[in-house]
Amino acid sequence: MGLMPAKCHRRFEPKAYTRKATKVVKKAYVRGIPGAKIRMFDMGNKSKREWNWQVDLISKQHIQLRHNQLEAVRVTINAFLVKKLTKIAFYFKIRSYPHNIMRENPMATGAGADRFQRGMRKSFGKPVGFAARVRKNTKVMSVWVDELEHLPPVKEILRRSCGKLSGNFRLEISEFKGKRI
Repeated sequence: MGLMPAKCHRRFEPKAYTRKATKVVKKAYVRGIPGAKIRMFDMGNKSKREWNWQVDLISKQHIQLRHNQLEAVRVTINAFLVKKLTKIAFYFKIRSYPHNIMRENPMATGAGADRFQRGMRKSFGKPVGFAARVRKNTKVMSVWVDELEHLPPVKEILRRSCGKLSGNFRLEISEFKGKRI
């Protein structure tokens, strides 16, 4: 079976019950965690420190974003901005980090599944990936640009990328004078 839909993991309510112990392994609740798919959090012109405009993607609700969603958005935004602008004309940062371990109770399907299926007995679940827990009104990602004519492509790609994320988001554009964080 492939990945479960994002609607299975987007709820914020259940408290994260994940502990990855390194010193006392017996106290680790979850073992055998797969690696996160997202690799880079800073893209574009990393050396420049002062920008004129900042565009933020802000969450409208409490939500969990899976690591493969963040990686898909990162690849899409970075490729679009490098194509429309040059690599030195923007700085792009993903601000939310996937640290919460997601678990799934694997269900057997097909012929003869009822013979070895345990149902909900001992259904703690196997770790399948990571999720970033994002609170309401939190900046998920930011793009910095220098010129006013670079704002429309940045707004367009951030608006398009909301379709790859589960949840509702809004854009906030601000004039940015000073050094970025």
